[in-house]
Order: sequence, then C-alpha cells, then structure tokens
Amino acid sequence: MSILTVENVSHGFGSRQILANASFRLLKGEHVGLVGANGEGKSTFLRIITGELNPDQGRIEWCNRITTGYLDQHTALTRGKTIREVLREAFQHMFDLEAEMQGIYEKMAEASEADLAAMMEDVGEIQSTLEHNGFYSIDAKIEEVANGLGLGEIGLDRDVADLSGGQRAKVLLTKLLLENPMILIMDEPTNFLDENHIRWLQNYLQNYENAFILVSHDISFLNKVVNVIYHVENATLTRYTGDYDAFVQMHQLKKVQNQKAYEKQQKEIERLEDFVARNKARAATANLAKSRQKKLDKMELIAKDREKLKPAFKFREGRTPGRNIFQAVDLVIGYEEPLTQPLNLILERGKKVAIKGVNGLGKSTLLKTLLGIQRPVAGEVRLDQFVLPGYFEQEAGRYNHQTALEEVWNEFPGLSNAEVRGALAGCGLTREHIASQMMVLSGGENAKVRLCKLMLKEINWLVLDEPTNHLDVDAKEELRRALREFRGTVVVVSHEPEFYEDWVTDVWNVEDWTTKIV
Repeated sequence: MSILTVENVSHGFGSRQILANASFRLLKGEHVGLVGANGEGKSTFLRIITGELNPDQGRIEWCNRITTGYLDQHTALTRGKTIREVLREAFQHMFDLEAEMQGIYEKMAEASEADLAAMMEDVGEIQSTLEHNGFYSIDAKIEEVANGLGLGEIGLDRDVADLSGGQRAKVLLTKLLLENPMILIMDEPTNFLDENHIRWLQNYLQNYENAFILVSHDISFLNKVVNVIYHVENATLTRYTGDYDAFVQMHQLKKVQNQKAYEKQQKEIERLEDFVARNKARAATANLAKSRQKKLDKMELIAKDREKLKPAFKFREGRTPGRNIFQAVDLVIGYEEPLTQPLNLILERGKKVAIKGVNGLGKSTLLKTLLGIQRPVAGEVRLDQFVLPGYFEQEAGRYNHQTALEEVWNEFPGLSNAEVRGALAGCGLTREHIASQMMVLSGGENAKVRLCKLMLKEINWLVLDEPTNHLDVDAKEELRRALREFRGTVVVVSHEPEFYEDWVTDVWNVEDWTTKIV
C-alpha cells in the first residue's frame, strides 16, 4: 500500500533546476534514506512533500487520515517556555479532549435527563480515548524519551531560550517522537546528538513500526536504520532496495553498465554516420544510406553520466609558532554560571585534538574562550604571539543575504573575480551556487563557502566546531584527508568518531571537566 505518491514533480530556483519529473512512493513500514550530494535537493524535496513548498509541476498525494511529523532543525522555540512545556505540546490534542470532557461535566448539573444520557456517552468515549492513548502516563512518557535523548541531563524546567543549538535540536526531535506520527520525516536528526544519544535514536528507529523518511550523511547510522534508499542526483530520484552499502554497490554497477552502453552506442553512431557519409552521394547505395540515416534519427541517445564536481580542500600553513599554541591557567568557562572546574591545559604545536562530550557542557564555549571571543569566568588563556588561528563556527551565516562570491570577495578584496570563483569551485561549488545568497544555499554548500574562506588564509592553528554537520560523504572524506595532511595544529569538536579517530593525537572529553552531573 502506497502511503505517499509523488508523480513527475519538477522544481527550480531561478535558472537552477533542483528536481525534474521526479517520482517517489512510500510504502507502509518502509524506512527510507534520502541521500545525495550537497545541494542536490534533499531538503527541498522534504519541504515539497510536507506542503511547505509548492512544486512548479507535479502531484503529491498522501493516503487519507495519515499523520506526519517533520523535524526541521530551524524551527523557532518560544522564549519563556520550559522544555517540559514544549514537550507537553506534543499531546495538545489530548489536553483539548480533557478540557472538552471537563466542560461537559460542568454542564451536567443543568442538563435534562435526555441530554444527560448523551453527555455521559460523550464523556465515556473521551475517557476511553484518553486511556487508550496513555494520557494519564504522559509525564512518564516524556521523561522516558527526554532521558533517551539527553534532555534529562539538561533539566526539563529550563527555559528553551537558554539552550544551545544542539539542545534545541534535541527538544524538537524529542517532541516529534512523542507526537508519534504515522510518518516521521527527519532532516539530519543526528547533527546535534552525542554518540550515546545517536545509539538511542538508532535503536528507536530500528524498532519503529511505521514508515519514515530520513536525510542523513551519517553512513553508519543510515546502514543500521534504513531498508530503502532514494538517491537524488542531477534532479532525478532513483529508488534502491537495501541499506546504504547496498545502494553504493548497485549505483556503481549501474554507472559501469551505463558507461559501457554509452560507449557501445557511440561506436554504432560513428559506424552509421561513416556509412551515410560515404554512400549518400552514390546512386547505387543512396537508399541504404537513407535507411541508416533513419536509424540514426530514431535512435534514443544514451546520456553519459555527468561527473559531480568534487571538492579539493587544502589549508595554507602559516609561519611556525612557538612550542605551545596556548596555555590555559585555572581557566573556568561559562556565562553567568561556570560550566567547568578550573582547567590547566597546554596545547603543543602540531597536536591534533578532538573534543567530545554531551551537548550543553561547553564545547563551543571552550573554543570561543580559547580564541578570545568569549571572556572566561575565571583564569586566563595565554596564546603564543605567533599563533594564526582559523575558526570554523558551527551553523554560522545561515541568514546572510550576500552571495557566496560576495561573502569571500568582501573578506579577500585583493583577489580577482576569477580567483574567488576558482577558489569556490575548488570547494565543489557550481556557478549557480557561487551566484546564490548564503541564506538559500544548503547547509553543506554554506559550510563549503566558509571552509573556502579558511583555505584562503595562512593558518597554523585550525579550530573547527562540528565542521561535518552538513557535509556530504565526498566532502566529509576530503576534509578528513586535508586535516590529516595539514602540518599545523588542529582542535575539532565532533560527534563523529569515524571522522577523527584515525588522525587525531589526543581526545579531550568535556565530561571530565564539567561542574554538571553527567
């Protein structure tokens, strides 16, 4: 049974074609992974099927009485509400039913005998619905899911306005799971989750009885939770059965077969065109030449696979600094309240350090404090006088109205137009991307522009805050290679051990320093 049917959907932004005659079907119980390179249209497709965006052409049809839940990480949370209050909104329909039941009870005192009987029947139905849906154990359910995704560690009575980006994403995901829709639609749900909470979500989705559609660049996660892959490439959607690894094998085989078919057809075209050229002028063979020409005219041409523009990252190494990049002396980080015990840290030149730990303990705050962007609560950071830092900030530039070209050129006005375009193209961005505003680029394209700016600087200390959150598989692998080859010093915050395990020299866990109970 098809829950969702998408037929011949086309959509574009200006001259940029995102989807062309794309078709898709979601069957009951399918766990779908929607994959593709940055900017291919995955998030656009989700916005179309959820009704946020109207396609230029095509038809989207959901089956009757279906309930859907969409995880959009950029949904706003209302200041003044606690985490618990936001999570209780997932059950708003049941609170409305309870209010309706209380209203009926209040009217019973003045009701006639006939009306009273009808009211008692209504109350009975509502009571049965509430009990069947677990209304009287809502708080226990909230605690269970919230603890699974790490919100219990933060405290459910905290104002959502005080949360970090990762904590807000957890609140949105927890609320979505509590709503328990028939169809889950999730856009990169693991981006702000810690390792143990990713495992919890993985287990939840493995046992999820209903269907879901998932966008993720976390291959390990995809392999464990999906049984169908839809690949979006060159504005086309293609369906593959199996997990991500099975898709890679089938996709590669399909490319090899298409290449062979293309080469075979090109040889046939060349042979026929040669025959026509040599024989069309001779009376004895003119009819044969016309026959061959008709065959050529009717031939359905096989398109050669277009090679995707792959990024090539390389960081410019600045002058050699002193032996120690920084020394933290009795450093306490935080804002109004301290987040850590006093820290005494030294980062030696050439070290490559990964910082890990659950969200909300101050990983991003630590980076900003070390760089001098954020003032410490106590203590000090002594930077080497010859340090040349390059900082990649998490989720920066989303609401920037500048084009990608302007974003880079304004920071490096000494470069020519061609040099800026060449630098952006080297990061895997097309002409359309380069002319697009930063705010309309996908998360991965936006990240590539910001990485491009880092690569134009001379740096001896790279400071990266979750650089892989939106990068596609090729870009993530290329960034890992570039960081491995970089001869300077690196500090990276990441929730993906697979990304950093084979090239870092040390791992710092903020859970060892926190003042909070973990």
